[in-house]
Amino acid sequence: MATLYVSPHPDDFRSVLALIAAEFGLSSRPKIVTEDPPASLNARSRPTLVLGTGEGCSVLSGTSAVSWYLAFQGKRAGIDLKQQSQVWQWLSFADNELIPVSCAVVFPLMGSSHAELMRVLKVLDQALEPRTFLVGESITLADMAVATAVLLPFKYALEPSNREALTNVTRWFTTCINQPQFMKVLGIMHILMFLPAGPPKTEAQLRKEAKKKEKMEKFQQKKEMEAKKKTQPVKEVSILNFYVVSPLPDSYSPQYVEAAWYSWWEKQGFFKPEYGRKSISEPNPRGIFMMCIPPPNVTGSLHLGHALTNAIQDSLTRWHRMRGETSLWNPGCDHAGIATQVVVEKKLMRERGMSRHELGRENFIQEVWKWKNEKGDRIYHQLKKLGSSLDWDRACFTMDPKLSYAVQEAFIRMHDEGVIYRSKRLVNWSCTLNSAISDIEVDKKELTGRTLLPVPGYKDKVEFGVLVSFAYKVDGSDEEVIVATTRIETMLGDTAVAVHPADPRYQHLKGKTVLHPFCDRKMPVVFDDFVDMNFGTGAVKITPAHDHNDYEVGERHNLTFINILDENGLLVNVPPPFLGMKRFEARKSVLQALKDRGLFKEIKDNPMVVPVCSRSKDIVEPLLKPQWYVNCTDMGKQAADAVRDGSLKIIPDHHLKTWFNWMDNIRWDWCISRQLWWGHRIPAYFVTVSDPSVKPGEDMDGHYWVSGRSEEEAREKAAERFNVSVDKITLRQDEDVLDTWFSSGIFPFSIFGWPNEDLNVFYPGTLLETGHDILFFWVARMVMMGLKLTGKLPFKEVYLHAVVRDAHGRKMSKSLGNVIDPLDVITGISLEGLHAQLMDGNLDPLEAEKAKQGQKSDYPNGIPECGTDALRFALCAYTSQGRDINLDVNRILGYRHFCNKLWNAVKFAMKTLGDNFVPSEKAQLSGEESVSDRWILSRLSAAVGLCDAGFKAYDFPGITTAVYNFWLYELCDVYLEDGTSQRQALVCRQTLYTCLEVGLRLLSPLMPFVTEELYQRLPRRQPQRDPPSICVTSYPDTEEFCWHSEEVDRDMEFIMSVVKTIRSLRADYNLTKTRADCYLQCIDSATASLVQKYSLQIQTLSYSQAVIPLIANQPVPEGCAVAIASDRCTVNLMLKGLIDVEKEVAKLMTKKGDLEKQMEKLRENMAKSDYKEKVPVKVQEQDAEKVGGDKLTEWFLRL
Repeated sequence: MATLYVSPHPDDFRSVLALIAAEFGLSSRPKIVTEDPPASLNARSRPTLVLGTGEGCSVLSGTSAVSWYLAFQGKRAGIDLKQQSQVWQWLSFADNELIPVSCAVVFPLMGSSHAELMRVLKVLDQALEPRTFLVGESITLADMAVATAVLLPFKYALEPSNREALTNVTRWFTTCINQPQFMKVLGIMHILMFLPAGPPKTEAQLRKEAKKKEKMEKFQQKKEMEAKKKTQPVKEVSILNFYVVSPLPDSYSPQYVEAAWYSWWEKQGFFKPEYGRKSISEPNPRGIFMMCIPPPNVTGSLHLGHALTNAIQDSLTRWHRMRGETSLWNPGCDHAGIATQVVVEKKLMRERGMSRHELGRENFIQEVWKWKNEKGDRIYHQLKKLGSSLDWDRACFTMDPKLSYAVQEAFIRMHDEGVIYRSKRLVNWSCTLNSAISDIEVDKKELTGRTLLPVPGYKDKVEFGVLVSFAYKVDGSDEEVIVATTRIETMLGDTAVAVHPADPRYQHLKGKTVLHPFCDRKMPVVFDDFVDMNFGTGAVKITPAHDHNDYEVGERHNLTFINILDENGLLVNVPPPFLGMKRFEARKSVLQALKDRGLFKEIKDNPMVVPVCSRSKDIVEPLLKPQWYVNCTDMGKQAADAVRDGSLKIIPDHHLKTWFNWMDNIRWDWCISRQLWWGHRIPAYFVTVSDPSVKPGEDMDGHYWVSGRSEEEAREKAAERFNVSVDKITLRQDEDVLDTWFSSGIFPFSIFGWPNEDLNVFYPGTLLETGHDILFFWVARMVMMGLKLTGKLPFKEVYLHAVVRDAHGRKMSKSLGNVIDPLDVITGISLEGLHAQLMDGNLDPLEAEKAKQGQKSDYPNGIPECGTDALRFALCAYTSQGRDINLDVNRILGYRHFCNKLWNAVKFAMKTLGDNFVPSEKAQLSGEESVSDRWILSRLSAAVGLCDAGFKAYDFPGITTAVYNFWLYELCDVYLEDGTSQRQALVCRQTLYTCLEVGLRLLSPLMPFVTEELYQRLPRRQPQRDPPSICVTSYPDTEEFCWHSEEVDRDMEFIMSVVKTIRSLRADYNLTKTRADCYLQCIDSATASLVQKYSLQIQTLSYSQAVIPLIANQPVPEGCAVAIASDRCTVNLMLKGLIDVEKEVAKLMTKKGDLEKQMEKLRENMAKSDYKEKVPVKVQEQDAEKVGGDKLTEWFLRL
């Protein structure tokens, strides 16, 4: 591991540069040491980087060498030799030009003027004018070096007036310091904020003030460190003011756009429901929107499923907020019992060589809290990166005192009512975790046949995917019954053999028993309908204590339940030599013992599903354990009825079948016990009564269990139940904790302080949005527990989005290498970076290599930087109301290009509007609009209607398509291209402004960053009254934008078909720059009048010399190329004198000949006798269309 020696001083810009470069590294960061390097290294100064250890180590000393090495490792030193040379030039500029004057101005004794610093910075400002970054399209070492070189001036010397004169430098510097890697080293930057006053100061005054400022800054830093205060919001606003007044860079850069807006939104309180209101309790005529986040695991990091969830939820929240509703999107985090305990246990063993048992329960829980406080807010930072407009002041953690009290109260109330009860049943057991786990924590690993799998605690891999057949001897005869199993070791716990009641092969065995070969156990032959008599021999071994189906058979036939596994997976209640064996070692021994007794028959491959614990990767075992259960029968019926009577709406409705199937047919009650230490300890106590009149109880007997908010309350309950005095009661609290889904199930009301606080404002919520894969695990339980404990549904609607898969339709899996961190899509990552992430995981070498090949195939050049806005837009565009999303990263890149198109359109339009443009106070028609103006306003109104309807119906592809088409195909491709002579008229500029302003507002919920950036550049209609941010500006509605005209749309659609036909003809004859006259032969005078009306638009958009409409009987001049635009108009493009006619005719004849050959071959295929049987109907229809089409006619017309 590398070691980086740096200075601890926060203003040592040389060490700061090395630390920032290290943050951009792909592999593991070097160990940071804030001391001088050992004398033995002969290092000249800090920073110093030591590679390796011992005598063979390499030493790099000096800022340039260290930072270059670290940046090169992180692919930040330039992508080719040209860029690397440019990076070196900027390093030289920083060392030789910037650093000397920067230090001299901040430390006046070094003797340099403020004017000299401004001269050098203006050189930098000019270089940055056309660029977002100094070299290339992303941050390189050049940006790191130059930014750290100007750190001191920005902190201590450059006042607001200076920064106004350096708009490009200020914009670039702000972008840099808001990158995560910079922020991790620098924290929140303090930029000098005092304002200049009076006449310009002399050099001596400036030196004196600089010295004073230096002292004051040190004093201020000391105070801030003591108080641990955060930067005041006014500073951030000021930074953003400089950010906005700077000119738009030439091209769109996600890093530039997304650098600073989020912190400003948060500081201004835009995400809080109180924003703009005196009190949230006062009625809002526009209504209330409340949604709680599906709380992510505290151990978690973002994946594309999170990104999809948050893109949808944030878009909905922003839309409701812009509609003026009192909007709350409540954040929270789940304590993730098993996942968190596993992480901390591994950390404890790795760092201290201790198990949790050696540490003790209380000390271990303290370690978990310590880990949570240090690492647990990582997921929140990632959510902010996605632009999630959550009210962070209301963030909840499921182990917070308020939520913990609610969990305790819920358990006690339901236990007192008998809804929660104690029972011994089969659970999913992880021997590694020593705990029961929920179904959602069990991965179903599909095997096609014999497979060796790694199992924790076993040196060699274990065989799965085989079916072993063996025989049981029938008692009292030489007959045998052959059975088969995939888990041969479980035969040690068999207590019966089952056959189908109608199977004629076994009717003679009624009342008979078979003999267990390894112990003195006679097992009955039972007849049960669950047996498939067509599978194998039709006889099935029954192990009631270790198989869910067998458990039910055992219950029906009153069989003996023999548990052969302890909590660690060791065999118990079995005869020697198997006693005490590990379960999968016993698998081999049992098989050999059957062979030795001549009872083994065969072993063959068998496709099967192996249950694997998602946390420990252990093989899950069904195990009989006394646990706490929730009786879900009545609650499930209530939940089903709520959907049937319309009280609760599930969208899309194809999930209703699943909902009713679960709720109406709940077979298993919910096991809520977990054998963990981290979580909500169950507030239940086992009672021992010191009184001879009360017989001792058993663990599974619920009568001997009481619950209480305290041990004292529980003791009083027990004394009352057993009619004895309190002093005769001894209590033992259950060691187990509650299933994490129990606390998640009450999350919608526990976050508001239930049962102690009023729920009237935000409960019930409006909407629950989540993935359909947790419909039962979370959604159903919230509905059941909400109805049970509050008497109300927790929300009115449930919207279930699809599951994200890769571009090939495969499930996201680490072993396939297709699990993508959305932050890698946002910022981009190289193929080497993706490979490095695999190495940080727990994949075995073969799986890692397979995953690498998958990454190399899908991302040969890595993942390009797409930005948050493009990722959000792509995910929403994919979200059709189906079950799966096959996500292609290249499509996300396409939406990054859309952002660039948006950027350029606004930049161009602002030039058209001019610096002195003042928009009207209200968007309205003046009556003087041109046909183009009326058409674009009609299309804008149509987009407003489609977006409004789309949000109401959760039709996200409808929303994205509407706004995408308006910006790209209508505003950019037509209206902005239509450069008629009227463009400079005020009415046209007002129309253009309306399109820009409303178009950005339509897009804002989906793409919050780029729309905010561009919206802030537009002038306001009412500057004193308009909201400060687009995110709290009203969303366009159809009442205000009611200018949709089907007639205008229809006319323009016809005109565009003419334009496209002319463009196509021009392309055919390679008329790229030459204008030609265009004669439009119209079927009637009405069409000719329409063409005349739009002739200027046709001429401009088709790049024609002149547009001449003709009635059908008017002759067309000779020398024209002909194409049919529609059944109402034929285009005649004058080519005479513009092209070589003979050459073009020859080309057309060749094409005509090729087309005739294709048609002839197609007709031959269609004439074959088996054509209709073999060829799909859709292909037949396409072939018929080709044969009956107008292609040949078109070629003849052109000739």
